[in-house]
Amino acid sequence: MSDDTGTQEAPAGSTGPRPEPIRLFGTTWVDHDQGYTARRIAAAAGSLAAAVVSCLILRFAFQGLQLADTGSFVTVMVVAMFAVCSALAFRHTWGGFSERPDPDRQASLRGLLTIGFVGSLLAYFVRSLTEAPGERLHREEYEKAREQYEKRTTRRSGNPRNRRRA
Repeated sequence: MSDDTGTQEAPAGSTGPRPEPIRLFGTTWVDHDQGYTARRIAAAAGSLAAAVVSCLILRFAFQGLQLADTGSFVTVMVVAMFAVCSALAFRHTWGGFSERPDPDRQASLRGLLTIGFVGSLLAYFVRSLTEAPGERLHREEYEKAREQYEKRTTRRSGNPRNRRRA
């Protein structure tokens, strides 16, 4: 079961909330163990390679537009569309690493993010250079959940029947 921050509550008998897994990293981001550094390197290299391959595929598409002799206006519009959508996708993806995205806004931007997939891949690459993408957000939520758990458990210590009545 998860609370409003997305942190998993631990089952009975364990100590406190569980960290939420991050795609490709699981829960290795908590202690930076079990190949965390290798996963970060692989995520950075993979996202950069995917961005490069995507740009090559887009180049073939632009060459197809030139072969179809659609004119320079259409080519400029397509290039501008991909550039703007990639910039917006980069910004949206980057913002998603520091705060939870609104599901309704996410759904309305799905088409734009699909067109600007290169920007999303580049945001993932840049973030992977410093941390697991989304690690800071997950760490803040996890620490907040741990603090709340500690407050709840310290308040509940002792049997209420044994308290003195004033």
